[in-house]
Amino acid sequence: MKTPTTATLDSELLEKVATRLKALTHPMRIAIIDLLLEKEKLTVTEIYKHCKIDQASASTHLKILKENGVLSSARDGKMRIYSVNTKTLKSIIDCVDRCNAE
Repeated sequence: MKTPTTATLDSELLEKVATRLKALTHPMRIAIIDLLLEKEKLTVTEIYKHCKIDQASASTHLKILKENGVLSSARDGKMRIYSVNTKTLKSIIDCVDRCNAE
């Protein structure tokens, strides 16, 4: 097993990765990601009704996931439509896989 040296670690990158991983550790956020992977695109209303949580909680979870690049959103009139940013999710999974391989 290779131990990374201080010179090979980018502290900003590590902090970004750690923050993204923290965003994924909440059970409801995992449920939201799973739901969006299945349905592809949903509104906040569809998400909170499906997850059986209040709108404020759903919005908070969605905000955290969006701020960390896990979700994308687009406006459709008055509604905001959420979807999984598969590129970011894949990079997080790849990072975890690399850590497990060493």
